[in-house]
Amino acid sequence: MTAATHSTLFPQVPDSADAVLEGLDPEQREVATALRGPVCVLAGAGTGKTRAITHRIAYGVRAGILQPSSVLAVTFTNRAAGEMRGRLRQLGAVGVQARTFHSAALRQLQYFWPKAIGGPLPRLVDRKVQLVAEAAAACRIRLDRGELRDVTAEIEWSKVTQTVPADYALAAAKAGREAPRDPAEIAQLYSAYEDLKRGRGVIDFEDVLLLTVAVLQDRHDVAEQVRAQYQHFVVDEYQDVSPLQQRLLELWLGDRDDLCVVGDASQTIYSFTGATPDHLLDFRTRHPGATVVKLVRDYRSTPQVVHLANGLLAQARGRAADHRLELISQRPPGPEPVYTEYTDEPAEAEGAARRIRELLDAGVPPAEVAILFRTNSQSETYEQALADAGVPYQLRGAERFFDRPEVRKAISALRAAARFGGNDSLLDDAVDLPSQVRAVLSGEGWTPQPPAGSGAVRERWESLAALVNLAQDCAAARPGATLGDLVAELDERAGAQHAPTVQGVTLASLHSAKGLEWDVVFLVGVAEGMMPITYAKTDEQIEEERRLLYVGVTRARERLHVSWALARSPGGRPNRRPSRFLQGLRPGSAASRDRQAAGGAGGVERGFRSGAAVDAAPRRIPRTPARCRVCGRTLTDAGEMKLMRCEDCPSDMDEGVYERLREWRAVQAGRSGQPAFCVFTDKTLMAIAESVPEDERELARIPGVGARKLNRYGAAVLAICAGQDVAGLDGDD
Repeated sequence: MTAATHSTLFPQVPDSADAVLEGLDPEQREVATALRGPVCVLAGAGTGKTRAITHRIAYGVRAGILQPSSVLAVTFTNRAAGEMRGRLRQLGAVGVQARTFHSAALRQLQYFWPKAIGGPLPRLVDRKVQLVAEAAAACRIRLDRGELRDVTAEIEWSKVTQTVPADYALAAAKAGREAPRDPAEIAQLYSAYEDLKRGRGVIDFEDVLLLTVAVLQDRHDVAEQVRAQYQHFVVDEYQDVSPLQQRLLELWLGDRDDLCVVGDASQTIYSFTGATPDHLLDFRTRHPGATVVKLVRDYRSTPQVVHLANGLLAQARGRAADHRLELISQRPPGPEPVYTEYTDEPAEAEGAARRIRELLDAGVPPAEVAILFRTNSQSETYEQALADAGVPYQLRGAERFFDRPEVRKAISALRAAARFGGNDSLLDDAVDLPSQVRAVLSGEGWTPQPPAGSGAVRERWESLAALVNLAQDCAAARPGATLGDLVAELDERAGAQHAPTVQGVTLASLHSAKGLEWDVVFLVGVAEGMMPITYAKTDEQIEEERRLLYVGVTRARERLHVSWALARSPGGRPNRRPSRFLQGLRPGSAASRDRQAAGGAGGVERGFRSGAAVDAAPRRIPRTPARCRVCGRTLTDAGEMKLMRCEDCPSDMDEGVYERLREWRAVQAGRSGQPAFCVFTDKTLMAIAESVPEDERELARIPGVGARKLNRYGAAVLAICAGQDVAGLDGDD
């Protein structure tokens, strides 16, 4: 053997079953040796779950307890299945099947179709979008590219949740889904799509699971043959199974219980696709005699990173939070997470690129650094900042900004307008570059306000909005800039992206980063409106956003940088605030008043005190000496005393409340014929938006709100803070 054979790249195959167990911690060893009956492994991030289950299979095979051909290990991605097969080979467990749910089902369907149905298996379509487009045309419903993708996603969700077209509207409403079109239209498109498939004799990706389920349900002889083949099942990432996948698993099992599932409810981030952690959380109810093993020793991240991850989950609420795992780092101490506030988004991107350049110059490999963001539309700013800093990068799980179809089409429209704009009536009233760009892109789908909901329509709008913002920045930097100048700038930016990507810094969305890890992670844009995302409204959606941030934090091995920007663009109003998820965790932020301390099992409950009577004429509580509620410094400036914090200390203002207060104030000032500051000053509005009072007593404590203004405006201000309609509460005497 060469020296390379003994390296970590080519580990020696263990020479015995007992040798397979060497190096496992006590909990991992418990997983590896629990080979009979139902087993549930609750595995936190970085705790070696793949190591535990592959050693479990290998130990069973090497000890002669499990026959390799009788084991089926299923997971959710081809990458994960390939990694599992590789590890099993290295452990000497050759012949074990490790597949995704879909590939395992397709293999069975191809084998049994001639016997169960007759004839060859229908052709599998690679992409269903074209068929959905044809279904829309048949229904005389026009869909743009974004809507087409969103409707396709709704059809996929319907099928994995076993929802038929006639039940779609009710099921979507019950699940709280924001449909991209009228639910009745989607149901019609779904039905037409299914008719088209049947007419052409083709099946789609979801049909593979549906048809396998149907065959196993209807043909007991086929089901028995499958069960005779596979007698032992292992399911990875069990928190991500859909109802359809769970049904298939139950049919594979029959009345047996040789099943090992592995998952972490705190990493459930794909519920929009139909995934649910309920099957994991209900496992002990379905299998009362199950062996349950918790893996909490974190081998990936330093104690400092783990402390932040645990802190995020300690504030969570809901069913998944009740089953959270408190991680214990097994690594030496490292640096504390770095929290940075920037004036605007370009400054944030430049700051991240500058720090990454310093890391690379100090010897950190580019492939060990990642920038993670909430939406793909955020990537362009970081692509440009890294290119400007001479940092190689690669995009994962997203198209490069200038490769996106809507961006290419928009730039073509801008280029045409630059050449022939004099003959375009759209530009008649456009007096400067930003208004010209807005006029041109309005024909491509850009609107002044973002569309409601998530998905492709929102992402498309954000791509176009990025071009509008770029035009504004260009005009601010170069007064008198033309459309031709902007197109030239866009061409230069597109060219600057052609950097080496083999050893590049990874740019990825938080969703696409699942299952990956890096030495250094930059979590960017961690501000209200982006984390949690604006369209996350319900408690369940907010908690999924928290779990998404938790996944991002736990991608870091050694260094973690968390940042946010106070404004979108240079010179913009600094009315953003750090994510609520960081409250009480980042330096300088007070712990949430509602945070439960008992064992980390509680959650952030934005409750309110009830039953307290309000004085007829409440007075402000004396605040002498006034101290900054963030850093504790004594305040002397009147404006700072009104905010109860230093001017340069981080703001936790609710920018949505602040904007609604400003709009309401403008109406009041117009009615009374007074300047706006006579209603409330900007500082008072900021103080209200930072504290978000819930009753008159809390509102009265804010400097600038006296008894007269409380009586006149109190009801309206409290309604705004509560997100209610202020109609009829206009403050008139």
